[in-house]
Amino acid sequence: MKKFYYLQTCDTCKRILKELRLPEDVKMREIKSDPLTEKEVDQLATKAGSYEAIFSKRARKYRSLGLNERELSEAVYREKELTLRALLSEKLVRGKVDLTIYTEEADGDKKVSINQSLALSYLDELKTLSKNANLDLSSDVLRTVLNMPDVLQSEKSELQDDEWATVEGVIADAAAKLQNFRKDEGARLEKDIQQRIENIEKLRQEVEPHLHDRLKGVRERIEKNIHDLLNEDQGEKNRLEQEIIYYLEKLDITEEHVRLKGHCAYFIETIRNKEMAGKKLAFISQEIGREINTMGSKANYVPIQKLVVQMKDELEKIKEQLLNIA
Repeated sequence: MKKFYYLQTCDTCKRILKELRLPEDVKMREIKSDPLTEKEVDQLATKAGSYEAIFSKRARKYRSLGLNERELSEAVYREKELTLRALLSEKLVRGKVDLTIYTEEADGDKKVSINQSLALSYLDELKTLSKNANLDLSSDVLRTVLNMPDVLQSEKSELQDDEWATVEGVIADAAAKLQNFRKDEGARLEKDIQQRIENIEKLRQEVEPHLHDRLKGVRERIEKNIHDLLNEDQGEKNRLEQEIIYYLEKLDITEEHVRLKGHCAYFIETIRNKEMAGKKLAFISQEIGREINTMGSKANYVPIQKLVVQMKDELEKIKEQLLNIA
């Protein structure tokens, strides 16, 4: 019976199914709901010619596991690395984690063999070299031969199912503990970041009482300077009033002030969301920084600029913390 293995969520599989229009006698098998056994994977690899051939290197899962950045041997495809990567990817979701496993065998379990045909070949070559060079072979020629590549071979015992179950259980337990640590660390970071956003909001509110005095001071300064430069011609006065209004509007920071309030509120709303929002928080912090910088550059008023410096200090500390979760 002919079989067609496919993944229901795979766009490539959908496209192939649409183009092939398989006959009714072909048995369909969705490998996520009905996973392949290890024996079936071996059979597919045998038919395909290699284990590598049955993996799609363009698949999103393949790339998300970082496998597209490595040169993988047949042994890697065949052994447990792919399973472990999928396990950690499912449990940890985000971030980069290094996993190294060391194995040791008891002395009695180690099996060492000598590749005699290779050793004799090395010995023959050494004898020929000695004869051509008119040199006598030393008494420790055997030691030399044994030190040649691939002469001594250590047979690795295969990992038994019960041993692998133990290893997999330990790794799953370690991943769960890492997740718990992340949650505790995340709660601490959330509290710290939220407090700093609230500090920025308080500083923003302290800017409000200065807005009127600032504009009044700017207007008086401009009028005085213009009055000193020009006469009292009525036409000139009307034109100058228009110019003053124009520049006052350019110096107005009301819009930045209002947008900063909205960004702070949106940041608090996002951080309280249970979904992963590290990158989103980083984007919002960029917008907050943009409004703070604009306020500082347009203010030209010492009390407001002092508050802007304090807001920048709080924002920089927030950005440093976001690097741990973004």
